[in-house]
Amino acid sequence: MDLADFSYELPRSAIAQHPASPRDSARLLELDGLRDHVFSDLPTLLSPGDLLVVNRTRVRASRLRGSRGTGGSAELLLLQDLGEERSIWSALVRPAKKLAVGDSIVAGRIVATVLEHHGEGLATVLVEADGDVEEAIALSGEMPLPPYISERLSDPGDYQTVYADETGSAAAPTAGLHFTPELMDRLGSAGIDVASVLLEVGLDTFRPITESRIEDHRIHSERMVVETSAIEAVDRAQSAGGRVVAVGTTAVRALESAAINGQLQPYAGPTDLYITPGYSCRVVDGVITNFHLPATTLLVMIAALFGDAWRDAYTAALDRGYRFLSFGDAMLGWVR
Repeated sequence: MDLADFSYELPRSAIAQHPASPRDSARLLELDGLRDHVFSDLPTLLSPGDLLVVNRTRVRASRLRGSRGTGGSAELLLLQDLGEERSIWSALVRPAKKLAVGDSIVAGRIVATVLEHHGEGLATVLVEADGDVEEAIALSGEMPLPPYISERLSDPGDYQTVYADETGSAAAPTAGLHFTPELMDRLGSAGIDVASVLLEVGLDTFRPITESRIEDHRIHSERMVVETSAIEAVDRAQSAGGRVVAVGTTAVRALESAAINGQLQPYAGPTDLYITPGYSCRVVDGVITNFHLPATTLLVMIAALFGDAWRDAYTAALDRGYRFLSFGDAMLGWVR
């Protein structure tokens, strides 16, 4: 399929620069009927017995600004701990052309040495610190806001979900940013259960598709975990006639990746699942998602889940002044 089929005009004025306050005051577009709501209406849009599945990942302060050995400035975005004996990471480095293999970036307590280049700024680096590396990253780094957000956060917690509990992502699972503790309580009181999975958000969240045919795009793998407790929650909901509603595209990928041979099973490991039109969901019935950039794997997934209705929804959202992307508003739709 042509990449042009997954594009639209996104005015810069529609890109949210800060989160809604309170979080659940963000707008929510219901795909069926293109009805307008606010996110705090969610308990009334779902039914008792439905199950929300969230991604509990926590964003690492993985943007490190520092200097090269020559004294020039440099920047490092840590993407994934490769889990080797030494602290070896995949990362985006800048300026990649001025950082040869063996060169180092010093950022606060962190020293990162380039071990290998992979093109497009992607590199493998050795990350060292005086003491615990994760602690040093937390002290030396910044929240890795996407490049379309030009304002710095006054509160780094604004880029974390209220249920985040395991550090590992280079970007937030943004559909979850709309939840508040009070809304979670109201969902429980309405008979709507919540389960969690883990998917560490990495490069493909903000990497555009550059090939003219979407089938030619290669998606990078991301670490995910679906535990027995989540599978039991899905089984309970389905047995009672409830619907499984994924909060965000990362929760969709985790659940569908764990549906091995059509049967949801515990799984911990990498996933490179690339959901494109023609894909049939095995677990997910509905999705809560923000509005995504044109020509990305996220928008391709939305087209796969919702069919051509995605375009009407995006047109309506732009016409009605919805805010787009990471800090923007959301949409609730049922898988076609």
